[in-house]
Amino acid sequence: MSPGSSSDSFLFEQRTLASKKPHLRMRAKIIQGVRLFFIEKGYLEVETPFLIPAPAPELHIDAISAGHAYLHTSPELCMKRLLAAGYPGIFQVCRCFRKAERGEAHLPEFTMLEWYRAGKNYLDLMDECEEMVTHVCRCVGCGDKIRYGAREIDLGRPWTRISLKEAFHRYASLSLEDALDRDRFDEMMVTEIEPNLGHPKPTFLYDYPPSLAALSKVRKDEAPVAERFELHIAGLELANAFSELTDPQEQEARFRKDLDQRRLLGKSTYPLPEKFLKALSHMPQSAGIALGLDRLVMLLCDRQRIDDVVAFTPEEL
Repeated sequence: MSPGSSSDSFLFEQRTLASKKPHLRMRAKIIQGVRLFFIEKGYLEVETPFLIPAPAPELHIDAISAGHAYLHTSPELCMKRLLAAGYPGIFQVCRCFRKAERGEAHLPEFTMLEWYRAGKNYLDLMDECEEMVTHVCRCVGCGDKIRYGAREIDLGRPWTRISLKEAFHRYASLSLEDALDRDRFDEMMVTEIEPNLGHPKPTFLYDYPPSLAALSKVRKDEAPVAERFELHIAGLELANAFSELTDPQEQEARFRKDLDQRRLLGKSTYPLPEKFLKALSHMPQSAGIALGLDRLVMLLCDRQRIDDVVAFTPEEL
């Protein structure tokens, strides 16, 4: 490479970094607003290790190995151990790591907001999620209406709530049951369900089939459902929440099933998180939520690419 081209490349990189300045300023204000909300509500901010011996063995989330340990994909397991030890309300803003995640709204290293509250369920967290996001929007001067691309989003409460089964009935070419039976659930979600969610008001998509329960409690209705929801705003999936499962035997069985499926798919497998499973029987009935902060910044900065709202992407290092 000639000196001239190296200099041009350096100047281009500097201009790219400089162009992000207003978005990084907004990002800082958003994170400050998040912390202020939880502190005022009496939550304790915690920090848990990034490097852990065993991540949750979820089928579609791949951890990044680091020696004999793993970078956490979420602080969930450690935060739940704190709940089991008697912490009633905790939150954390931290970096998380997931292998082979890259796209307009995905990075392999990203920033997550997680919070947990003892004695609450997923419906309570819908209310608190509305309250938190609207608080942050007012903190940064966005008010009760924002624009994302061509869409105007009304943040006035209450937000839209729709069950997963009803969303498939309303928007998809297959029923939820048929989509699951034909292994087309993910395809249907991406192509037919998610584009219809989150406008003109944010949307909570709730009550998932038990097969998609992950770490959530299953409600024993006539047709059992997992007490889980996702938050969508303007087509962006922003958050995932549960009424937390507190039965260690059931959770271990789910983990073992996912590990078996990972083996069948040729994916790497992990040790069982034994200390988490031992703590689970001591955990009170609780609810927890993970919200992608980078995506919230994208939303409030009206940016379609996650690259625009982080200081550096992997390709820029």
